[in-house]
Amino acid sequence: CQFEQSATQVTHQRRRDLLDRVCKLYSRKRHVLTPDDLKHLVVDDVHGLLYCYVPKVACTNWKRVLMVLTGQGKYRDPLKIPANEAHVSSNLKTLAEYSTSEINYRLRNYLKFMFVREPFERLVSAYRNKFTRQYNTAFHKRYGTKIIKQHRRDPSLEALEKGDDVKFEEFVYYLVDPHTQREEPFNEHWERVSSLCHPCVIHYDVIGKFGVDQSIKFPSSSKSTRTTDNLTAKFFHNISPFYQKKLYKLYRMDFLLFNYTMPSYLVIR
Repeated sequence: CQFEQSATQVTHQRRRDLLDRVCKLYSRKRHVLTPDDLKHLVVDDVHGLLYCYVPKVACTNWKRVLMVLTGQGKYRDPLKIPANEAHVSSNLKTLAEYSTSEINYRLRNYLKFMFVREPFERLVSAYRNKFTRQYNTAFHKRYGTKIIKQHRRDPSLEALEKGDDVKFEEFVYYLVDPHTQREEPFNEHWERVSSLCHPCVIHYDVIGKFGVDQSIKFPSSSKSTRTTDNLTAKFFHNISPFYQKKLYKLYRMDFLLFNYTMPSYLVIR
C-alpha cells in the first residue's frame, strides 16, 4: 500500500511540475484573482478542501460527495441526491463568497483539487448534452437560436425560433468566431479549464484525470451515452482542417497544461 501511495504521489508531482513549466512558458502577466474567478471553487470548511468543478468532468457526482461532506448529516448517500439538486448554488459554498483574508487563508491551507478531461472529448460531451437532448430547451433558446442565426445559411423560421437542431459544425463556428467571446464569456460547459480553475495562479495539490483509470468508475445512469475518444473522432470527421486548427488553438492551453496530446484524428499536422 505504501508503494502504491508513493506512485500516486509521483504522478501528481509530475502533473504539477508540467503545469508549472507550461504556465511559465505560455501564461501572460500574472493574473490577479477576482471574486468572479473563484465561483467554481467549492469550499468544504469541515475537511479543509477546495474543489474546482469543471462541467462535463464528473462534476455532478463530486458535488454530491461534497454535499454529503458539508451537509452536517442532511445527506448520507451521494447517489440519492438528484442531479438537479447537486447544481443548486445554495447547497454548496464557493470561495467567491468569502472575504479576501478568508480566501487567502483557504488557498494557503486547504487541500485543492480538480479533475480534467481530454479537451475535445469534453467539448463533444457538452455539445451532445446541451444541443442534442430534447429536454434542454433553455440551452436551445439561449444559445441554439443565436448559433443558427449567425452560422447557418438560410435557416428555417422554426429553427430560428426553437434552436433545437444545432449541428456540431455550427457549434464549432460559434466557438471560434471572435465575436462570440467579445460579446460574453463562454458558458461554463465549454469554457476552458484554464479559465475556470486558473491553475497558473492557484496551485492545486491534486489534478485528477477523468477516464484514465478504468478500474475506478463513477456510477453512470446510462453507459451508452458516454462520450469516448472514438465517438469524438466521428464528430470531427466533418470539421475542415481550417476550423480544426482554429479550435485546437482555442483549447491549446488545456491540452498543454494537462498533458493531452493533439488528437490523432485531426488533420492539421
